[in-house]
Amino acid sequence: MSATLDTRMRRDTMDGFYRAVRAVGRFWLWFFFRSVDVRHPERVPAVGAVLLCINHPNNFIDSLLVGGALRRKVHYLATAGLFRHPLAAWFLQACGAIPVYRKQDDPDKMDKNLGAFAACYQAFGDGRLVAIYPEGTTHAEVRVQRIKTGAARIALGYEAERPGELQVIPVGLNFDARKSFRGRVLVSFGSPIPVTPYRDAYRADSVKAVEALTDAIQWGMEAEVVHVERIDESRLVNAVQELYRGELVRELREERGLAERQIDLVRLSRAIVDSTNYFKRRDPARVEQIWQRIQSYRALLAEYHVKDEAVRARLERTRPRLRIRLTWEAIAGFPLFVYGATVNFLPYWIPRWVARRRSRKETDYATWRFLTAMLALPLFWGLEIWIAARLVGRAAALVFALSLPISGVIAYRYWVGAGRLRSRLRFGALALTRAHAARRLTTERQALIAELERAKNDYLAATKGSSF
Repeated sequence: MSATLDTRMRRDTMDGFYRAVRAVGRFWLWFFFRSVDVRHPERVPAVGAVLLCINHPNNFIDSLLVGGALRRKVHYLATAGLFRHPLAAWFLQACGAIPVYRKQDDPDKMDKNLGAFAACYQAFGDGRLVAIYPEGTTHAEVRVQRIKTGAARIALGYEAERPGELQVIPVGLNFDARKSFRGRVLVSFGSPIPVTPYRDAYRADSVKAVEALTDAIQWGMEAEVVHVERIDESRLVNAVQELYRGELVRELREERGLAERQIDLVRLSRAIVDSTNYFKRRDPARVEQIWQRIQSYRALLAEYHVKDEAVRARLERTRPRLRIRLTWEAIAGFPLFVYGATVNFLPYWIPRWVARRRSRKETDYATWRFLTAMLALPLFWGLEIWIAARLVGRAAALVFALSLPISGVIAYRYWVGAGRLRSRLRFGALALTRAHAARRLTTERQALIAELERAKNDYLAATKGSSF
């Protein structure tokens, strides 16, 4: 199999087949995610040679997200193992993918990467855009893993032949909830990383130049994501986010009048990471104390079988007018929930079942669920529409078809809201039967939030200008 690109595609950077695949992918991304926010896509030039360096937290979905965010065809470097099946190889090559051979897959075939490098250089020479995942594999860690040298070697190899033509752009993918349906995701394009300053060094000592550019790409990618240096620290950061980020969001909404979509959750997460690192260096005892309090609070939640959201809701005390509106929505929305759940149960449940069975690691789950849903939903919806057309006619079947995706989203939202209600009712029952336990939970949460608030204020005062 040749890694050489089809020269017939030079005239159009986004051919008809790629446009169709991209359109289908964008539709399913719209359906699967609550929002896909794209930051600074203008940093990717409309023409010319570009190398995108992307972090890899969510397998196949990562490629759909970046491809959907750009109006140029993206030629992805993909592991050669994906090309083993003839049908998959045809599809990937039709989409412009370039096979690369990883040492961990087959060290005897590493020499074939010369063809991959040549294919990249040909693509750059044709003014195309190539994308690489420099980490080399998917992972679920809240950071950019140490990247491989492949991106720097490709960039410097082309720079040596065609100086000043290539732009290297870091890309960060940030998932608010990687495995959840209707989660939020941010695609962030960073500032171009200059390659020309490394050209002379590359001619003098290629190894050192590659290492230096690799470091620059690493820093550029880290700047576009929520990056935690150590795995043990990520547990603390995640715990603080679960407890405190909602408080920061509420504070921004009340004090600055921002709508939820206007609040940059990634920036808040980065601020939490920065403040955690600050106290880790300056006051590790304080960090340890907060971590122990969080662990104690979590143990109480587990002991009484309640969720933090229910304790927080108890402390916030919903206003009577809002309570009446939510009650009315719950009553009025129940028939829609029953309808949506009935017609969408199997196409919703089957992808979850398949994802649980087939996923070998955490980053596989969303991809399996996403791909299975792309097959299950049209299949079951098509069958239901056909049955409706036979029973009530084409006009009614058309109305029924339009109702399927809308009712599915409504049913899912209702189910999530019902889950919150069940959690709050459970805590209400605990407050009635074991009042001391409920008071202990609310008191512990208030003390923990107060401690985090003091830490935030101390951090802002000490850093003078840093802000959440």
